[in-house]
Amino acid sequence: MEQGYARPDDLVSTEWVAERLDDPGILLVESNEDPLLYATGHIPGAHEVDWTRDLNDPVVRDYLDGAGFARLMDRLGASPDTRIIFYGDRNNWWACYALWVFRLFGHENCSIMNGGRIKWVQEGRPLTRESAPVRPAVGYPVRERDDSEHRAFRQEVLAHVQAGGRLVDVRSPAEFSGEKLHMEGYPNEGALRGGHIPGAANVPWARAVNPETGEFLPPADLERIYMEEAGLTREEDVVAYCRIGERSSHTWFVLRSLLGFTRVRNYDGSWTEWGNTVGVPIERG
Repeated sequence: MEQGYARPDDLVSTEWVAERLDDPGILLVESNEDPLLYATGHIPGAHEVDWTRDLNDPVVRDYLDGAGFARLMDRLGASPDTRIIFYGDRNNWWACYALWVFRLFGHENCSIMNGGRIKWVQEGRPLTRESAPVRPAVGYPVRERDDSEHRAFRQEVLAHVQAGGRLVDVRSPAEFSGEKLHMEGYPNEGALRGGHIPGAANVPWARAVNPETGEFLPPADLERIYMEEAGLTREEDVVAYCRIGERSSHTWFVLRSLLGFTRVRNYDGSWTEWGNTVGVPIERG
């Protein structure tokens, strides 16, 4: 995508997608916060990946394992070479989350459709309620998840804090300050303690998008927000976090794919885990 982003292949336009709806080498995947949205109409040929049903282990609090991911890819009819284009509601918040999980399994050939559902609909492009055509399973190889590059765990974040590492809290200012213990609209899914991880910069995830079109801001605007205002640099080890890691996956995508940061991890336990753990430091205000 020609807008000066660091990894332009990680982002495609709605026009690009519209021109390739019949391309068998491309797999469209819709992933939403609203589990009922896909059934009301989706891009023709798009498959659904539900973040709770498809990406999480049904027993333990973790993502699916290598065998589970291989089964998911066989269900989608994807091979290791298939280019997967994610899009969804909430300015691609959950689409970025799905892409992040796919990257944990080494499927690098993934992109986000800029603007997501909102831009596709605004442009009057077609939607359908028909089921996506079945793509034959190709026997996707079992690859165990590699959490080392893109994911951070609590003990790693604690060591990061103690070493003076950079963190980005992508929640709302009220959550960051401790004024609210939960995300607006999710009253039962907050932490026991309000505040934020010491030293974290507060850059709400939605600042990275144009609220009218759902598109990511141009590179110069993103650099102003994350580098000039928040003081981050591309060479630093940066950890992003939110409530459970879904909003921060959006910021992870912005920093890594659009701005070219070389070391960005998403703390998916995030504030729900950190704020509920006795003995870890917090800041308020």
